[in-house]
Formats: sequence, structure tokens, C-alpha cells
Amino acid sequence: MSALLPSRRSRRVGLSLFAVGSVLLASALAGLGTTGPAAASSHREAPLIAADPPVDNTDVYAFVSPDKPDTVTLVANWYPFEEPNGGPNFYPWATDAHYDIKIDSDGDGKPDLTYRWTFKTDDRRGKSTFLYDNGPVTSLTDENLLFRQTYSLDVIDRYGRSENLVRSANAAPSNTGAASMPNYGALRDQAITNLPGGGKTFAGQADDPFFLDLRVFDLLYGGNLSEVGQDTLRGYNVNTIALQVPKSALALNRDATRNPVIGVWSDTERQSLTIKTPGRQNQLGPYVQVSRLGNPLVNEVVVPAGLKDRFNSLTPDQDHTIPDLVNRVTSPEVPRLIQSIYGLPAPATPRNDLAEIFLTGITTKAGGPIKADLNSQLNNADVNAKRFTPSEMLRLNTAVPVAANPNRLGVLAGDLQGFPNGRRLTDDVVDIEVQALEGAAQTGVIVPALAAGDKVNANDVPFGSAFPYVALPHNSAVNAGSAGGGATGGGAAAGGAGTGAGPSAGGTLPVKPALGGLTAAVLLGSGAWLLRRRPRAAAE
Repeated sequence: MSALLPSRRSRRVGLSLFAVGSVLLASALAGLGTTGPAAASSHREAPLIAADPPVDNTDVYAFVSPDKPDTVTLVANWYPFEEPNGGPNFYPWATDAHYDIKIDSDGDGKPDLTYRWTFKTDDRRGKSTFLYDNGPVTSLTDENLLFRQTYSLDVIDRYGRSENLVRSANAAPSNTGAASMPNYGALRDQAITNLPGGGKTFAGQADDPFFLDLRVFDLLYGGNLSEVGQDTLRGYNVNTIALQVPKSALALNRDATRNPVIGVWSDTERQSLTIKTPGRQNQLGPYVQVSRLGNPLVNEVVVPAGLKDRFNSLTPDQDHTIPDLVNRVTSPEVPRLIQSIYGLPAPATPRNDLAEIFLTGITTKAGGPIKADLNSQLNNADVNAKRFTPSEMLRLNTAVPVAANPNRLGVLAGDLQGFPNGRRLTDDVVDIEVQALEGAAQTGVIVPALAAGDKVNANDVPFGSAFPYVALPHNSAVNAGSAGGGATGGGAAAGGAGTGAGPSAGGTLPVKPALGGLTAAVLLGSGAWLLRRRPRAAAE
């Protein structure tokens, strides 16, 4: 038995190293403070999914393709707050999950089509290196690219019949930097795959296209609108899936002229059982829905904390059966908060205008206060109104022409192609939703006191003019700030977060705490090694 224990001297030294390392680690953590996305994230909207970033939906977009107006483009994002330098593993797609984009064309809250992406990994690093790539990567088949992922895309109809559209398509890798990937735009182009019968698909990393100031959680922008104008998501990336297909492929009875309105949402399914053994884990059991997203910010600021995990497990046709959930739409919390903090009177309840925006689509056929027929499936000629079910999803009228001069405020500004009629990448959904919550959709007039919104009116980098439209991923540190800068080679999006976005006022790293943390890690590791080490004689 004694042969299995470390020597007394090794044990004393190991315990000493542990003690010193623990003190240094505590000091380092105190110096680093509480900066970082964990303290204020709209994407990490529910307790359970916040612990599983690879399958956490962040945003969904649906719009008529501006350069191909006979098609619709759908974009869904996952994996919030990807810091560009997050190696060595970076941000792979989960291989034990279903990534879905779903279409409801008849308004019953159930998918008529499910587009499903499933991923596989080819990790060539083995025991030889920790590097994601060991030289410049100029193609998706470059031998220097050591970590690769491929995917299959299937489309499933309402009866469960599945058709494979793509098999073993290449996903674009995480952007590891300008030296490793000198022309990331070329890599992304190679990851665009054509679909049979027309259309395209893409899966890979991109700039997070959502722009907003997230300090809404600090008493609605500081209690006095002093905390506005900072794009919280500037410099971060996400994992993006994009799909472009003819309008007819999504329409009820494949007739986009008679039935132009579709409902769109994305979700993620994980296998229900995780078996963990030392150094490994396996997924088993049936797939269950763990994340869901249609309209932006619904689970973040409409659904209360006690319902957030449940909302992520619901299918849209179940929404109307949860009274506590419906009540959060017809009697929302945000206007009451604005009234209590800013003194702006909340509109009278019940808010049937919000029920139209979020649950039925905008239509005179639902009897709501918004006198327009815009984006409800009830407006489709072939819909059976008796089967129509109020449900939360993003709704798009594909017959609305592409706007020549898009307005960031969408429908509220008279641009009927914008949110809440679908969602374009450039739509300022935070300002739109705040105005809607304060009654602008009822009156048709912008609420003057909130007209400035969060003062983040556009993305930090421009979007593309062709599929998949999202900007290239950043490759320099979010905390670089104005002092750090950082190269962006190959046309990649600029990664600097701007003054004030980093952990200190100057945007520089807290060097002393970081070095203290590194020293602590070395001492703790050395202590652990000595405590576990067998004496030479015993080992022999």
C-alpha cells in the first residue's frame, strides 16, 4: 500500500505548491474581475442551454434574396460569443445533434418541411500536435488543415418522409488567423454547396450579424439611458447555417403566388443521455429539442426566467396551451419596466397587437388592432382557417418585393420587406421591438421618447451582396480595443472591439493578473504531479 503513495518529501513539496498556487489563483481571478460575455448575454437566454453553447440558437433570419428575388434565404446561427482566438479547439459543430430550420406554410404551428444538418468530424491531429492547422490553409482539402467537418443535409416533410439533398459537404473551418488562413473568403466560397433542383447551402463560421447594446439588463440601459451606443456583439463570431431555395420549394402546395406566407424557426436536438467515462463521453437515446428560436429576443426579454427552459423544449403548436406564456405576450413585462424606470406610461392590456406580431402574423382575419394583411398564413389562399394555431415563429410574406432602399426600422418605417415581416440582416430588431412593445404598431407613430433606441443602428462590418450574405468571421481579439488593433488578412472582418469594450478602459489586457494566473497554474500542476507521483523504487 505504501508503495502507491508519494514520498513524504514529495507530499510536503506538493502541498506547499498547491497552497501557494491557490493564493495566486485567487488573486489573479480577483484582478481579472467579472468581465466577459457570461455576465450579459442575450444569446445565452435560458439556464440549461447556456451550459451547451454548440447547440445554442442565437438568431434566425428569413428574407427574399436581394440579388435573386425568386428565392428565399434562411440564416440560422449557433454558438454565441465565439472569441476569435479561442483555440486550440475553436468552435466545432456538435456531431451528436440535429441542426434544423423548419417551415410552416399552413399555419398549424407544425413543420411542413424540416431542413436538417448533421455533422461529422475528421480530426487528424492525433498525438502529434495541438494545432488546428500546421501551415497556411488555401483550400478545404489542404493537408495543413488538420481539423475538418462535413455535413449531410436532409429535408423531411410533414409525414416524416426524408430526402437527402447533400452528403459529405465541406463546412468552412473556424478562422484561426491571418497567417494560417490568409484568404478566408476563398475558403468560405469553397464551402458553398449547390442543391439539386436549384438553391445553395453553407455551414461555417461568420461574424455575428446581430447588433445591439445589451445593457438592457442593467435596469434598461442604466436607468437613465446613459448606457447606450456600445455594440455588445462587436468582434464576436458565430456558427452559421444558410440556405437559399426557390420560393416555390417552401410555399404551401408549392404555389408561392397563391400561398406566399411561410413561418420559420430553427431548433436543435440532442440525444437525451450522456455517458461520461474518464477522457470520453458518448451520447445515447432518442433526440430531444434543447433549443428553439423564431422571433428575436422572445425568450430573452418576453419569457420569464421560470419558463425559459420549457420554452426551448416546446414546439410552436404548443405555445397557445401555456397560459403563462401567452400572458407574457398580451401583458408584457418590458413596458411596465419602462413605466417604472422612465415614467413612460405602458399601453393598455391585453396587447392584442403583440399577439398579432408574435403569435398569428399581421392580418385583418385575426380580428386584431393592426389593420393590415401582411404576413399571416391566414392570408394564404389554400389555408384551412380551422386548423390555424397561434404560435411563435418568424413569418415572411415572400410576395413583398425587395426594397430598393431598406430601412433599418422595417415595417414601422413603411418598409414592408423588413421585420417583423421576416428579418433581414440589416433590420434593427431591438429598436423595432422596443417601439412595438410601447405601442407604435397600434398607433403607426414612433414613440418620440424612445426614438433614439439603443444607438446601435448597424453592424460593425458590412454584410455581403451575395449568398450567404453574412460577413466573414473576425480573426483578431475582441479585447484588443483601440490600442491592440490586429490584422484581419484575407478580407476577414475586423476584430477590434473598440474603446471600452475590453476588460480595462484602455482596452489592454490586465497583465499582472494574467501572469499571476499563469504562475498559479504552473504551481498547481506541479503540486498535483508530485502528489500523484510514485517513488522511483516503488514504480520499479
